[in-house]
Amino acid sequence: MVEKINSRIQQYNYNTISSVRNLTNQNTTAATSLPAFTATYPIQQNQQQNTVPVQIRTTLNSKEEKAKYTTLLSNLDKNGRKILENLLKSGILLNSDSNDHSTVLDNLYKIINEPRAQGLDGKTMLKDTIATIAYPYVITQQFGDIPPEYQERAIKANNEGVTNLIDLYEGKNDINVTHSGTCVAASTEFKLAKQQPAEFARFAQELSSQKLSVNKKIGLNNLADNTINAVWLLNAFEIPYKMDNFDQADLTFAPDKNAIIRAQIQTTNKDPYERTPLDVLMQSTFMQIGSQQSYNSLTDKRAGKFNQNDKGLIEFEKTFTESVVFDKNILSVTYQTVDENARLVGYETDLGTMKKHLLDALNEGENIIIGYTQTDSNNIIVNGHEITIVGYKTDKNGKITFICNDTDDNIPRAIEYSEDYLLPKIHHAALPKHIVEKDLNIVPNYVEGIDMYKNMKNAA
Repeated sequence: MVEKINSRIQQYNYNTISSVRNLTNQNTTAATSLPAFTATYPIQQNQQQNTVPVQIRTTLNSKEEKAKYTTLLSNLDKNGRKILENLLKSGILLNSDSNDHSTVLDNLYKIINEPRAQGLDGKTMLKDTIATIAYPYVITQQFGDIPPEYQERAIKANNEGVTNLIDLYEGKNDINVTHSGTCVAASTEFKLAKQQPAEFARFAQELSSQKLSVNKKIGLNNLADNTINAVWLLNAFEIPYKMDNFDQADLTFAPDKNAIIRAQIQTTNKDPYERTPLDVLMQSTFMQIGSQQSYNSLTDKRAGKFNQNDKGLIEFEKTFTESVVFDKNILSVTYQTVDENARLVGYETDLGTMKKHLLDALNEGENIIIGYTQTDSNNIIVNGHEITIVGYKTDKNGKITFICNDTDDNIPRAIEYSEDYLLPKIHHAALPKHIVEKDLNIVPNYVEGIDMYKNMKNAA
């Protein structure tokens, strides 16, 4: 049976620090050293139930589409035009698998043709959006430095309403973020760009527009087993929403109020391997969703009722974020058994069954966001991180190598892990319920969340 993570681990965030990043780099498997592999990658289409199959279209059919395409070409450099042409040839540009059925082309055109938020540049946002859709591995969670000309403004924004001298001093120093805790948000951004490019483009357009928000209609049955519990979750996570009926809600997602400062800085002062303005807005928005609207982009810290730590997101928050962003019933399956001292003591199922779950999901077209752990010599969990599994390779002996993306390794390409290395480290994975329910007795994530919230209130 999949047990609820103990209270200490519930407060454990999947952040990344250099020790984890170094471990990752040392244990990747070079593709050139692998014999006779057959690679399997997820199907690039939305796998939601009751969804009409996405039609691949590579021809501009109307005068309006041709005019939009011409406008985009005129606002791109030679490399950008080449990327745009490839997006058209591959069928991605005219993909309409978005919440409002708008195409990638429609949203790219709005980015360049409609005003952007203050301090954001339409051409920069256009370039970053097409580059990310074409190659999502460029997404990173690396914060940039705050240049001198922005320091006073950033400090003032971070210390707004603060009067205590000690807090003012801390607020001045907290804006210099060294290691970010946005691996969940960055992985969500990657998955959205890779699996639903039209929806990604819609998010990019709306979040960078003057309204700095995006609306999304979701099915409440993708959050919980009944409307009451789904509404409880929306209220608990403090998501602005409207309901027209008992089956569907219209949610509003937005970055935190300080994200615009970070986005403006990255528009004019982005260094190599740092986040783009688009990354800033996307990751802030997903952190806001998961942290009950308590995130601060200037400090990379959060508050919120479900987490006593001030960095990152816990597993329950991550699952809710994925569920609403993808409008899908996401089930976070906990594989590691951890005691009250944060010691890894075993697994909820054998590694072969775990592997089967992952391969079944990949074969259905899923990109799987997983949380993996790092332990010390006493098997105490000391660190964790979120990455995304996007495919796998099988060698002639049947051994699996998982193809993954890590948003915090400064490597803008896929990385590879052998099954022997990765499987024992997986703490949890986001999977479709039907894949695991035959093997494990699953406690729905919203049930765990409600119980956790009640226990925290009773203990207060």
